[in-house]
Amino acid sequence: MEIEELQAVWSEMSLQLEKQNKLTNKIIMQMTQERYSNKFSKVSTYETMGAVVCFIMAVYLLIHFSKLETWYQITSGIFTIAILLVLPIMVLRALNHMKRINIHDSNFTDTIVNYTKAKNQLLLTQRIGIYVSFVLLFASLPVFGKIIGDKDILIDHGVLFWYFPIMGIFLFLFTRWGYKCYKGITNAAENILKELEN
Repeated sequence: MEIEELQAVWSEMSLQLEKQNKLTNKIIMQMTQERYSNKFSKVSTYETMGAVVCFIMAVYLLIHFSKLETWYQITSGIFTIAILLVLPIMVLRALNHMKRINIHDSNFTDTIVNYTKAKNQLLLTQRIGIYVSFVLLFASLPVFGKIIGDKDILIDHGVLFWYFPIMGIFLFLFTRWGYKCYKGITNAAENILKELEN
């Protein structure tokens, strides 16, 4: 073989190797994107089911809103309905933003910056949800007491002695567990992204 033939064969092998590398990188990026998105699929399903329950409760309250008589029942009713509609939408939007971070169309630095912003927004939304749910615990009691049991809890306050401690403890434990799960999921997703740096 002459030198020119060797150079031609070498060039062709280099091109094939480069194509193979590009294909391998593309496959790795697609698999990483899929692994990353899958981290949020399960929690998205649970949050979607929770949102449906919240929307059903909001519609139920709207249908029976005329049963609310006093100013504090009406105010609590408006607040409860607003929270049942707004909070699930905020959480689903933050989760959707996390899932839609595009790994293979961005460089590593942009991906990490976008991820960090989305993660901070999601965890902030979760913290807001925790605090609002404790307020909702108190605000919804006059509403549901009147609509379901036809009782004014400020006058007939026997319910207060068992409802608030039990629900407060349950809500504290549930929100703490939920927030830990979100932190775990976001940290696992971050670890997937950091694998791309190597």
